[in-house]
Amino acid sequence: MSKVKFTVHNMVISVEFSDRIDLPKLAEKLNGTEYMPEQFPGLVYKIKNPKTSFLIFSSGKMNCTGARSLEEAQEAIKNVLIKLEHLGIKVRKPKIVIQNIVASANLNKNIDLDKVLQLEGTEYEPEVFPGLTYRIRSRVAFLIFGSGKVVCVGARSIKEIKESFDYLITKLRRIGAIKRR
Repeated sequence: MSKVKFTVHNMVISVEFSDRIDLPKLAEKLNGTEYMPEQFPGLVYKIKNPKTSFLIFSSGKMNCTGARSLEEAQEAIKNVLIKLEHLGIKVRKPKIVIQNIVASANLNKNIDLDKVLQLEGTEYEPEVFPGLTYRIRSRVAFLIFGSGKVVCVGARSIKEIKESFDYLITKLRRIGAIKRR
């Protein structure tokens, strides 16, 4: 169990649900869409409950963003697929894959970013951005601020977020980067 209390802010989920979709026709039928194929190849659709956004592609795939939990994302995906079915689109059982989760935590301790720089996989340019980037795995990275606030990106499960935060805290303690306030 992770010792760090974190908050999930966003999940990006890919969904395969159909074979081909006529996006111009869908844009005409589905109210509240944005479709500008000369600027972006997908159709943008936002729903209010749960508050999420969808990028729908002609390939029969879509991305869901904005959910704060897998349950919230599944509810939103189900709602959109029901709407698409009612518009005559053949929908099959969706294949849902979490691509990215963004979470943050406040460690309630100051962090000595100069000490964190000794870890492999760090980037820090304080004149450009006040946060230090620390990549711990091929896809998981942290933005670490001197105030003790930390953002985790790239994880694909809650378990991976917990493990990543635990790994980070262990590393920060080992190098003496966690300071008392």
